[in-house]
Amino acid sequence: MEKYSFKDFALNKSFDLGTVILSEQDIIDYAKLNDPLEFHINKEAALKSIFKGFVASGSQILNTFHVRSWVKMFGHTIIGGLEINKWKFLKPVYANQPIKGKVTIVLFKPNPEKKHCVVIWRYEFTDEKGEFVQTLEITVLHRMD
Repeated sequence: MEKYSFKDFALNKSFDLGTVILSEQDIIDYAKLNDPLEFHINKEAALKSIFKGFVASGSQILNTFHVRSWVKMFGHTIIGGLEINKWKFLKPVYANQPIKGKVTIVLFKPNPEKKHCVVIWRYEFTDEKGEFVQTLEITVLHRMD
């Protein structure tokens, strides 16, 4: 996976994060550690839930794309995260459902004197129909070296 630096950053520039498919076991394992609700860890409960099957925990899609793609692409430039805003859970993410991820720079504010820049990343996760399942914005402080 390609690594990028602040020199690659530009307002409205998008980066493809690839596709993730979570198995039932992925959902169970993540939920046991982070969101141990019955409909995430028990098949019978999942089938009886409003979702009628295993769905990922709300944070699982972001965390999965973050680890598998975003950190590999941008992690070496990070000073620290500043905030998460406008996180919308628009549709459930089911086991074995392909989800595509994309990030777009919606604010790019370089500070050459301090050798850092503030970037607001808009994350968009879409299903196989191209419909949004989640969107959010994360503000990050990046090094400019």
